[in-house]
Amino acid sequence: MTGLRALVTGGASGIGRATAEALAAYGARVAVVDLEPDAVRAPLLAYRADVADDASVRTAVRDAAAALGGLDILVNNAGIGAQGTVEDNDDAQWHRVLDVNLLGAVRTTRAALPYLRESAHAAIVNTCSIAATAGLPQRALYSASKGALLSLTLAMAADHVREGIRVNCVTPGTVDTPWVARLLEAADDPAAERAALSARQPTGALVSPEEVAAAIVYLAGPGAASVTGTALAVDGGMAGLRLRPERS
Repeated sequence: MTGLRALVTGGASGIGRATAEALAAYGARVAVVDLEPDAVRAPLLAYRADVADDASVRTAVRDAAAALGGLDILVNNAGIGAQGTVEDNDDAQWHRVLDVNLLGAVRTTRAALPYLRESAHAAIVNTCSIAATAGLPQRALYSASKGALLSLTLAMAADHVREGIRVNCVTPGTVDTPWVARLLEAADDPAAERAALSARQPTGALVSPEEVAAAIVYLAGPGAASVTGTALAVDGGMAGLRLRPERS
């Protein structure tokens, strides 16, 4: 990826941080947009923006593109979680999560498109979730936001394929991120909750941020030049496998 220029939202921690560092390790020049840019380490560039605020997004994308000399890759990774059934989240929380998880990708893509159109290798990768396609308990709002992002990915791929811009997404299972760590800490029995989250994935383990980053790097890279409109699962087999219970 030497010579390519990438922008990663939510790149100061978790999947975003692993992705930004992986892109840089493969030779790309990388800028991170995050609410906490001070957490970003060199050689990554860092810009503060809230993806729920259009003006800050436009400013950050403009400044990043100016510093990098353009953009070739956009990773829409910034997002927030939510727990509960449809009864548990009020309208304000629904608006907030959709504003970040769905419209955040819209705002960043909208700001980045003029630069991506100038690239000979333009790729967008959205961080979606297994929650977009599998019914998970206590995740109604989060699932709705990621289901919409999956649909948006396909629509964007159709809209921009003839402009030479590929659009794909990854659908991770349960990833060992700071957000999941906070959920585990809040559980009555954190060890039992971790074991339950791990067990629902056929591999028996949580997904690591680095594993998701590797998939994003592939979709963003020149080796995936014929891949667009695709959702790549990184979920320990959760979406596709139906294993029989182990015999005791």
